[in-house]
Amino acid sequence: MTTRRGGVSTGPFDSMNLRDGLGDNAAAVAQNLAMLTAVVGAPLVRLNQVHGARVVRLTATDAAPGSPPHDADACITTEPGVVCSIQVADCLPVLFAAPGAVAAAHAGWRGLAGGVLESTLTALCEASGCAPDQVSVWLGPCIGPRRFEVGADVLQAFGVFPAETSNSGDTTGPRRFAPLRAGKWLVDLPGLARDRVSVCGVKAISGGTWCTASDASRFFSFRRDGVTGRMVAAVWLVE
Repeated sequence: MTTRRGGVSTGPFDSMNLRDGLGDNAAAVAQNLAMLTAVVGAPLVRLNQVHGARVVRLTATDAAPGSPPHDADACITTEPGVVCSIQVADCLPVLFAAPGAVAAAHAGWRGLAGGVLESTLTALCEASGCAPDQVSVWLGPCIGPRRFEVGADVLQAFGVFPAETSNSGDTTGPRRFAPLRAGKWLVDLPGLARDRVSVCGVKAISGGTWCTASDASRFFSFRRDGVTGRMVAAVWLVE
């Protein structure tokens, strides 16, 4: 997982912005990507992330120069040297490792509610021929439970329909949704992710303790800054 440190971008993209098309200098983004590629040892396969639950299986063809990105929010591979990557600036990156296969998922609240982690886990287990309890899951930095403020529509996306008390205006919410004020809740995004993969049978779950919005020196955060860069979480098999 990259942070915002160690690159050459300036201004609001300072300094390791890894996504073009945001207003950053294209040459700086290219240099940042080249530095990351040199560290990884292979080019990253990037997705056109659409906040959905589609999972694609990557091969060496997807890593070839000029290959168009897939419209998807998760990817798996069984081929060494094919680097699965996710770009984030508040959404939760989730990396999976199984015997002979790896995966990466982009889990914003829409994708999480839509089942992107369950779909990724199913595809990974099918590709590797393993059970969920043989999979290790790592949760990366995302907007944390003290900073992620949402309305009732987000709760409803998770099948939760909280009631508002008529006398005080306070609201009540279930596990992972903390009442903030009338009509607003704080959401524990990594907690929701832990719950979802745990219910599926995953036992080895780590990470999920870093808040992008609370640490401006280390992380980009779209909710905090609006105009900002993107970080990358990546996972790959070695020979």
